[in-house]
Amino acid sequence: MLENQTLACKRELPICQDTGTNVYRVRYPSGVRQKDMRAGIQEATKVATEKCYLRPNTVDPRTEKNVGTTLGEGAPQIWFEERDDDDEIVTVELMLKGGGCENTGAQYSLPHSELGADRDLTGVKKVVLDCVQKALGKGCAPGALGVCMGGDRAYSLLMAKKQHFRPLHDSHPDPALAKMEKDLYAAANRLGIGPMGFGGNTTVFAVKLTAATRLPASYFVSVSYMCWAFRRAVLILEGDGKEAVYQPYLETQKSLAHAH
Repeated sequence: MLENQTLACKRELPICQDTGTNVYRVRYPSGVRQKDMRAGIQEATKVATEKCYLRPNTVDPRTEKNVGTTLGEGAPQIWFEERDDDDEIVTVELMLKGGGCENTGAQYSLPHSELGADRDLTGVKKVVLDCVQKALGKGCAPGALGVCMGGDRAYSLLMAKKQHFRPLHDSHPDPALAKMEKDLYAAANRLGIGPMGFGGNTTVFAVKLTAATRLPASYFVSVSYMCWAFRRAVLILEGDGKEAVYQPYLETQKSLAHAH
């Protein structure tokens, strides 16, 4: 894995043959047109595919034919968020989420009789660990977990995936959720699944959890799994947009602290 990473950087090639779903989170000030930003991202996606930085990665489910441009309905995914401050900075965050780790994600409905999981924090922990155990390295472990407890089906899954945009070493501001993140991290690594499922002490390298209000009749727990490559980056546009700074995601956390 380390050799693969070194070669990918040296040769400017994808770190994995599956360049995944391109997921963008765009935070922008008032007055910026979403239409223009969407067009720019789509054009960049097309060019990146032509240059082989991205694999042609969109298949029409009706015809089973590859579209060939990595463009299509829902591709790329773009989540727009208008800023609620006076900062004029536009941040364009990108996450590449491969199919292998996407396939190992899951959604549970509590209570879960088979696992003995009730509608409480202990039940949430049980189903999250069940998801990790069933993956058994298939999601390209060690990985990161994004978890959402509550919400409806769609919102719960969305919020679980959004957790992958959080800084790698942060903790949830709610003490109870921060403790759950810590407990789940320790428990998942005690499973001994290890890198690619070959055994070891590191099965996950991060657990990010959030909560959303739910209907009285529903209690969903959604788990989004991210592979070891954890591919993220940020483009920062300042002022009139003429000054652009591209940085690997983790090196950007401190510089974006004021923007978040």
